Formats: sequence, structure tokens, C-alpha cells
Amino acid sequence: MCGIVGYIGFRKADSVIISSLKRLEYRGYDSWGVAVKEENELKLIKKVGAIGDVEAYDVGNGRIGIGHTRWATHGKPSERNAHPHTDCSGKIAIVHNGIISNFQTLREELESRGHVFKSETDTEVIAHLIEENYNGDLLNAVMKALEKVRGSYAIVALHAEKEELVAARYKSPLVLGVGDEEYIVASDVPAILDYTKRVVYLEDGDVLRVYDSGYEIFHDGKAIDRKIEIIPWSIEDAEKGGYEHFMLKEIHETPKVIEDTLSEYLDDEITIDASFAFGISEIVFVACGTSYHACLIGKYLIEKFVDIPVKVEYASEFIYHQPPTGRTLVISITQSGETADTLEAMRIAKKKGAKVLTITNVLGSTATRIADFVLYTRAGPEISVAATKSFIAQLIVLYLIALKLSHIPRTEKMELLKEIKLLPEVVKRILDDKEEIERVSKLLAKYENLMYIGRGIGYPIALEGALKMKEISYIHAEGYPAGELKHGPFALLGEKTPVVASLVRDHTYEIMLNNIKEVKARDSIVVAVADEDDEEVSKYVDFVIRVPKTNPIFSAITHSVALQLLAYYTAKERGCEIDKPRNLAKSVTVE
Repeated sequence: MCGIVGYIGFRKADSVIISSLKRLEYRGYDSWGVAVKEENELKLIKKVGAIGDVEAYDVGNGRIGIGHTRWATHGKPSERNAHPHTDCSGKIAIVHNGIISNFQTLREELESRGHVFKSETDTEVIAHLIEENYNGDLLNAVMKALEKVRGSYAIVALHAEKEELVAARYKSPLVLGVGDEEYIVASDVPAILDYTKRVVYLEDGDVLRVYDSGYEIFHDGKAIDRKIEIIPWSIEDAEKGGYEHFMLKEIHETPKVIEDTLSEYLDDEITIDASFAFGISEIVFVACGTSYHACLIGKYLIEKFVDIPVKVEYASEFIYHQPPTGRTLVISITQSGETADTLEAMRIAKKKGAKVLTITNVLGSTATRIADFVLYTRAGPEISVAATKSFIAQLIVLYLIALKLSHIPRTEKMELLKEIKLLPEVVKRILDDKEEIERVSKLLAKYENLMYIGRGIGYPIALEGALKMKEISYIHAEGYPAGELKHGPFALLGEKTPVVASLVRDHTYEIMLNNIKEVKARDSIVVAVADEDDEEVSKYVDFVIRVPKTNPIFSAITHSVALQLLAYYTAKERGCEIDKPRNLAKSVTVE
């Protein structure tokens, strides 16, 4: 997820673009750049890191330009990989948000025809494709270039000899700000609000041409009209996309995150290079916090599909007891790639001769430099301290690893891959039907202690649900395997301790119903997360949060999203500081 801006109007373009990019830094802050057309030349600036002082930069006196603030997906953060990217002639510049899934094939084809690439990014192929199709008509060249592109994109293109911008979108956001004698194209509304509140939301497949006296929108090659809307938000509201908190916004970004992560590693087949698994006899996961819970789900999946022993270690404990590794693959999971305990565990594992694979969300992070192998989640920046969309992205990668390494029949594997591709729509249904979750949250907000229970894959779901609840609502919440309640925690049950049960429709279902009956016998209120067609559970619990029916192994996705929403609305009901809970930081970089 990156931020892009294009400007044409009466103001000095670089000032508008840089200031607008500052408004979009929540979308990415690894590097940034600006290209401005001055007479018949392009002037560029590219920098690594956050923008800093807007007034410190001068990119020329042109009135047309484009800019980009980057969240790296292909190529580490560097000036070389920062946008805008240009073609061989240096006359065409482009900024891009999204992922071009067939970029490697396109790059090889373009290089075979003599194109010279200057970066490691997927974006640069678009600039060269436009160059190949350019004959004086920038709009037509962009349209033809995009016919060859697969993946997601929002782009803005600029030519040194044209008084116009051409933009397009597919599965990545793009809006047009309509000012008085000026226009701003951007990834999101915050970039626009300092200049106008009139916006046009572009739709998938739209191509936009903007010039100094107006604009045109095309879809399937035909000119169309899109409604101008008036934005009622403040700048702060707009950065959150109209959501009250970043956490809620990020939960609602989950369907797109699933799509982006799948597009990176799944075509007709799983495209993960599984060479990291050659010759191993066991897998050891190391992680902290939410990522540790992802590891527990990874253990369940790999042992189910691959039949190889898996251990899960808290990174902070692995450091001190250093289990034998032998022919071991150590898999670290870290959203930031900078979690101190996880990094140290990786270093120790390498010293002991283990192969190390890391799953992380941040290109060029320390974890990627330590690891022998890297798989990236495609969650984009996560502002809220509580991990939500990044956790789901980690799970998607783990599903793909398990299925890639599995020995199950091909027909069964293809059915599971077919279902995993439907998960974005499944999650959207949960997000669109949250009334019962909100109702239950108003009840739970009155209590100071909660228990979460589950069995099998439902157990780590319960642990993660409890973690979300405690970190943002400040309610003491604990997760347990349901069968363990009778070994001590039963003493805490009663009218003052509600229980949230993750009820998965697999081989644990019947015994979970028995555990729920045992809890009800102790007078605790029971909330179950269950399939939408599960009528049996209603007989034994007080409330049911229903999620779409899926293959039980994908309940880790559906139940987790529902429990994220439950924690969010409970914290909201209690008036908590949701995005920045007390005593916590987004990335723990000290031991």
C-alpha cells in the first residue's frame, strides 16, 4: 500500500505534491519521490525515509507533476527503487500503488527487446510498456500498456512533452479532486482536502485524462461520467477513510489484504519457492504476541497437511533455552521485521546451523537481512497498535506454505485453493453484518474478566481473541483449551465471568458442545462464534456470533475477524484509546 499524487493547475506543483504526500504517509513511508514537468523536461527528486520538512525541497517551477510515498513490496527501500519510475528515454514517468503479479515475465520480455531497467520494482515495467506504445498519444499508450498487466494498480503517468496527466485504477484506490482551475489525483482523500472538497471516486477499469481545463474518464474505451461528491470530513477523519479509528479501518482492509497476499503467491498453482523445506526433519516457529498465535495456527496446518513435527516457541524463551536444531527449519514471524526477541532467536538459530525463513510485512527490515529465505505478507502499513489485517495476512501465507508442502490428493488441494480465493468475499460478509457483534460488545463491556475457549485450531483463535480484548479494552481476558478448564480455571467461572467459545465445525465440535454445557452449569454467560447454519449451538449458549460457513480449517480467518470486531466495539463501548492502548508500542525493538 503506497500513496500517489498527481497535480495539474496554477500552483507550483512540487509544493502541492509534497504537502499532499505528507497527508498520505500513513500509507507508506519507506521512501518518496516527485517528478515535475518543466518546459519539455522532467525534473525528479527521490529520497529514502519520511518526507520531513515540506519546505526544504524544490523540484522546479512546473505546474504539472506526480509524486509517491512508498510502502515497499518489490525492491528494498532505496533511492533507486523509489518512485517515480521512468522509461528509457526519461520522458515518461509513472507512480504506482499496487502489485503487478506478472512483472517478472514482462520485465524479461522488455529486456529482450532492449529496454534497460534501473530499479528492482514491479512498477518500472509499466513505464517501459507505455514507452513501447507511445506515438504521441499518452492516453492510448497507457491503455495499451495496461492490457498486458496482471495484478492491482492505481497509476498516474506523465510525459515531458504533454500538458496532461493520465491515471487508471484496478483494485487499488484512486480519487480525483476537482478544484477551481486545478486538479489533484490521489490514492486517498486526505491528499486533496487542503485544496478542494469536491471529489470523483474512480472505479475499477477507469482511465482518467486530466488537462488544465478539464478531465475525461473512460471505461472499456468509452467516455463516461462519474458523479462529483462533496467530502464532509476533516483531514484527520479522512486519513482514517471516514472510520472512527485506524483499527476499524484496518480490519475493513482485510479483504484487500487477502487478495494482495494471494496474488503474490497464488496463480493457478501456489508459486512459493519451497526450497527452504529441502532436507528438514522438523520445523520450529519463533515469534511474539499476535505473531506467536499465527505460529500456533501454522503448527496445526503443517502437521495436518505435511505430516512433519512442528514446535512453537516464544522468541523471548527460545533465546534462553536454545533447543537443539539439527535438520531444522526455523520460521520466524514478525510484522515489523524488527521485533528484538525474534531477531535474536533468528541469529541464534543460524549460529546453530538451522535454516531460517522469515514471514514479515516490511521489505528490507532486519529480519529479511538475517533470514536465509523470506516470504512477505502484503498488509501495507498498520497504524493501530493492535495487529489485525497483518495477522490475517500471516495466516494466508501459512495456509499457502502448508498446502505447498502437503501430500494430500491434488483434487483436495485444488478444492482448498478454490475456497481460499473466496475468503475476501467471505470476510466482507462478516464486516457487513456486525449487528450481533455490536450487541454482544455492549454486554461484555460491563465485565472485568473474560475467558476464551477453543479446541484444535479453535484454541489459538481463542488466544488471539483474548489478546485483542485485553490490549484495547483493558478487560482481563484469558484463552484456554476448552478441555483445560476443569484443571483449574473452572474456579473462576460464574455470573461475573462470561466465556467466549470458538466453535469450529470439525472433529472437535461435539466435545466443544459438552465443554460449553459444563461452562453453563457454572452460571457463566456464554458467547459462541459459530457457522451461520449451526442451529444446535443456540440450545446451549446465550449469544451466537455467526460467521459464513467455510471449510473448518479456514475458521481461523472467519473467527479471528469476528473476534477483532468484538474487541473493537467492546473497547469503544468502554471509551478506551483504541489505536494507542496504554503501555504498548507497535513494534517492540527492545528485549
